[in-house]
Amino acid sequence: MRSTPSRPNIVVVLLDDCGFAQLGCFGAAFETPATDALAREGLRFNRFHVTALCSPSRASLLTGRNHHAVGMGLFPETPTDRPGYSGRLPEGIPTLPSTLRDHGYSTFAVGKWHLTPRDERSAAGPFQRWPLGLGFDRYYGFLGSEANMWAPTLTVDNHHIGTPERLPGEYHLTEDLADQAIRMIRDQQQADPQRPFFMYFAPSAPHAPHHVAPEWSDAYRGRFDDGWEALRERVFRDQVRSGVVPPGTRLTPRPSWVAPWDELGADERRLYARMHEVFGGLVTHTDQQIGRLVSALDDLGVRDNTIIMVLSDNGASAEGGPHGTLNETGFALGGDQTLDEMVGHADTIGGPDWYNHYAWGWAWAGNTPFHLWKRYTWLGGTRVPFIVSWPRELRQHGGEIRSEFGHIVDLMPTICEAAGIDTSELTVDGRSMVASMRGERLTESRTQYFEMLGTRSIYRDDWKATTNHVITGAGVESELLEGSKSYDGDTWHLFDLSTDFSEAVDVAADHPEILEELRDIWWEQAERDQVLPMIEGSFTDLIAEASRAAGPARTTFSYQPATGPVHEYGGPVLSPGFTLTAHLKYSGAESGILCAQGDWNNGWALFFEGGHAHFVLSRVSREHHVSWPLPRRGAIRLELTYRPHAQRPGGTLSAEADGAALGEVELAVGIPPLWHYYGANLCIGYDEGLPVSRRYEVPFTFTGDLEQIVINTKTPGEHVEAFSEAAVRGD
Repeated sequence: MRSTPSRPNIVVVLLDDCGFAQLGCFGAAFETPATDALAREGLRFNRFHVTALCSPSRASLLTGRNHHAVGMGLFPETPTDRPGYSGRLPEGIPTLPSTLRDHGYSTFAVGKWHLTPRDERSAAGPFQRWPLGLGFDRYYGFLGSEANMWAPTLTVDNHHIGTPERLPGEYHLTEDLADQAIRMIRDQQQADPQRPFFMYFAPSAPHAPHHVAPEWSDAYRGRFDDGWEALRERVFRDQVRSGVVPPGTRLTPRPSWVAPWDELGADERRLYARMHEVFGGLVTHTDQQIGRLVSALDDLGVRDNTIIMVLSDNGASAEGGPHGTLNETGFALGGDQTLDEMVGHADTIGGPDWYNHYAWGWAWAGNTPFHLWKRYTWLGGTRVPFIVSWPRELRQHGGEIRSEFGHIVDLMPTICEAAGIDTSELTVDGRSMVASMRGERLTESRTQYFEMLGTRSIYRDDWKATTNHVITGAGVESELLEGSKSYDGDTWHLFDLSTDFSEAVDVAADHPEILEELRDIWWEQAERDQVLPMIEGSFTDLIAEASRAAGPARTTFSYQPATGPVHEYGGPVLSPGFTLTAHLKYSGAESGILCAQGDWNNGWALFFEGGHAHFVLSRVSREHHVSWPLPRRGAIRLELTYRPHAQRPGGTLSAEADGAALGEVELAVGIPPLWHYYGANLCIGYDEGLPVSRRYEVPFTFTGDLEQIVINTKTPGEHVEAFSEAAVRGD
């Protein structure tokens, strides 16, 4: 169906882990001129909500449905046989891009996807839950939860392309994504300027790792030396002054698990301040890429009739823990850096050496004026900045603030109405916000449930009930946060959001009848939308359930050189033990990679150099190196065997050539169950991106005749617990 020229173009910018108070127009202490300009000419919604977690919010945005109703109660990395937590969008479900495409739109997705189950991400697919399978014409980005912004593993349409060849300093993921988005729109408009387009632009930023060049972070030197309490108070004053937070709002107090700034040592304050300077630089850098995209629309002459929506998938992230980290996988895999180690590297934070995340006091400040953060159904996890610009229709409303309740399930019906598409035959859980955008007051009753990782809340007509549940299986957070660790022990709190914008005053004792009614409504909604049975027990139990649902694990993997990278979720899990056999010809002069996976943050590599076979394990940015001399020439079979210890960390690694022992060594640390949250590529005969070790430079292609690599693994078992916690922290 060919569309008419009057239909608006649609651009949805979905930021990642950006809290309510982390854009300038919502009070942030960061420069965000592009998004601020969109807010001045358009609208800010200050009561807009999401699901509190990445994949569930994305599923709701693209389907108009509550996340459990489409199987995305948690992550696509943890598919189970429970309908609400299957990790798989239902086959054939109408989506926003498929609906727009059916009505004449070109549809593009650029950036983070995170809606494909882990067992469907390999080169073999299936591809029904990749972007093109769900309604997009073109895709460029990454399928997982996050990416190394200096060296991401990328996917184009239905195939993986590996990492860019440009070096850190010459390349940054967010810049590349903006380039690709602009190119797709220009190419389409050049070919068919009468056809409208939908661009879903989902940068990884400002999700960790907080990677940005020093010129961006250095611009904030000294700005946060007075700490997170002082920042939160400044931001709150600016929010009230600008009107994005109503007068009379109470600033929620500092919780016990966020350390008072004046009780920290000088080294801690310097380190934590630098972490937030880097984060501020990343936010500003991301804003510049949004500005480039907007400028491209101006250059094409289509800006006036383009709807641009900017929002975040959840509140600010506390997954850096109380002290922050140089390598966020340390929280899941163990062996995180000490404070002294981090202080010594403070000036290099944000660069390619690290996989950094800030201390959680900054997440608390980033969600001003609310309580808690991402993954919790308090407002700190669910209320996010939302900006809408549409010059042709909203110019007369420029700079206004809308305070009606909104939810991410509303975006699909809103966009469809703006595009002139009848949604009466579609099943959606949201409602259109077009009338509100045009200044009309929405008066119909509204109910919306929330559930994430056991935390629960329910909204109805300005009343909100929220539980004090603390997520289990989340490391130090589970230990330090105050609240209930069981569903039976959960306490429901009640808030009147008509007078209590920040969810600060519990009025449960004054209105027990309202609280009881809301609790009953929550259970009704949960029954309707497949929230039940909720996840109980630890994430270890959840992943074990996911493993059972996936069926028997593959244990033999055979690879040849001159092939593309193998996605981690389609490859071997090495942690339970493995035997690697390399078949090759060796004259004594050959060098290069036999196989490599990951990078110097987390990864492993087997390579030849100087007449030796070298095995390097990098775990949480610490390198462990073993080498053996190669005694013979000709056709050889090199075999490595890893046996993990049963009751203590580490294991033994032995090597032999054609049955003759080369040696056995003790590894002080074990091989982890996964290398990166996003899925590290396995390369055969070469390496890409950042190397596993500084002992070589990529691609370090093997110069000899490598015939085959065969990896035999044991059935996954003890890796389950670490993988589960990693999935929680990596979303």
